[in-house]
Amino acid sequence: MAVPLAARCVAAVFGALLLLTDWNSIIGTLIVPRPIGSWLTKLVDRVVLAAYRFVTRGVADYHRRDRIFATQAAAILLTQLVAWLTIALIAFTLLMWPFADRGITAAFTDAGSSIFTLGFAEPLGTAPVVLVLLAAATGLIVVALQIGYLPTLYSAFNRRETEVALLNARAGVPSWGPELLARTFYALGTGVSTVDTLPDLYARWERWAADVAESHTTYLPLVRFRSPMSLSSWVISLLAVLDSAALILTLAPDIAPAVPARLCLRGGFQCFRRVTRAMGIETPEEADPDAGITLTYEEFLAAVGRMHEVGFPTSRDPAEAWPEFVGWRVNYEQAAYRIAEAVEAVPALWSGPRHRPTPPIPPLRPQPGRQPPKASLHDSSLITALSWDYDRNVAHRGRAAGLAYLRADELAAACPAQPAAATGFGAHPAGVRSARAVE
Repeated sequence: MAVPLAARCVAAVFGALLLLTDWNSIIGTLIVPRPIGSWLTKLVDRVVLAAYRFVTRGVADYHRRDRIFATQAAAILLTQLVAWLTIALIAFTLLMWPFADRGITAAFTDAGSSIFTLGFAEPLGTAPVVLVLLAAATGLIVVALQIGYLPTLYSAFNRRETEVALLNARAGVPSWGPELLARTFYALGTGVSTVDTLPDLYARWERWAADVAESHTTYLPLVRFRSPMSLSSWVISLLAVLDSAALILTLAPDIAPAVPARLCLRGGFQCFRRVTRAMGIETPEEADPDAGITLTYEEFLAAVGRMHEVGFPTSRDPAEAWPEFVGWRVNYEQAAYRIAEAVEAVPALWSGPRHRPTPPIPPLRPQPGRQPPKASLHDSSLITALSWDYDRNVAHRGRAAGLAYLRADELAAACPAQPAAATGFGAHPAGVRSARAVE
């Protein structure tokens, strides 16, 4: 049945509006350097997320889920490209329909041949030729922009992950604020606190938070890019840094780098809020101090206990510091929790619930070493292995005896060096331990 020309003209108008919507999404996503949300990109994000959650609904192990979700960002980019090209194809089909004598099928063929630059269909007439040229230009420009978009994404991703990887040695994996302070004070068992490095750390993470807020709201798929290590996450890393700043400001204000820590906290919760708004997650513009936090006082005491394990000096009683800590954490907790749930981040301590309930994973800590297999004492590789292992055992014995922070001469008296004759090589100076021993 022939469709009246008037109906085809109405369809062409709808096609023009559809094409404008498509280009608005393309320009806002790939060109404009500010967050411009469109229903199309948000729909793609939700559809892909729903598909991945459906696939992983029966997967209980986090590491297996992480391997599946590792491809989510790539799936979003590909689905986005397919959606733009599909909408352009539909739009140009409707625009060509009034000029197609053989019906909408011929219009679809002409549009597809042009958008994908196949060139097997050549319509007659001035208007159809103009539409064909516009369709061909649309297909080429969309693909070219998407290709040029990738280096920008991966450049921002690499900047983000450099600081995340550097933090892993300080805060463990998964990162945790109290662990960051404990390891900073312990300083790899050197016996010399490195708390004085915290101002530089907080200054770097203030700048990092500003960079992430800018890049991840402008190029929203970056939010879904997962870290190379399954137990790392940009959300968890920033949360750990903010928690450490809040902890040291409230528990040890006499040694806290007040200005860098406060600036880092301010930059961090602004970053979380901007990202939540770009993702379409509703969070209050300003936190309500009376709303409280999800974290419990018992969890707070457990963190203080972890810090005391390594002798971290706290000048305030936990009960006295708790209300002030709540006042800091209320600014960023809900935003961080919502992002962590949305991106299926590693379920670290103090990081909130997940879409699929998963037990929290505490930071991994190295275990004491074990003796290598028997071999000739003249084997140089064995000598090196024994040296490392002996260092590890000295460190472990020192920690067990509460001597981890003694000077080298004091540690030598408590943990005497093993005689050189027993190992086949010179004894190590007491208290000297390798990074592997006290990582």
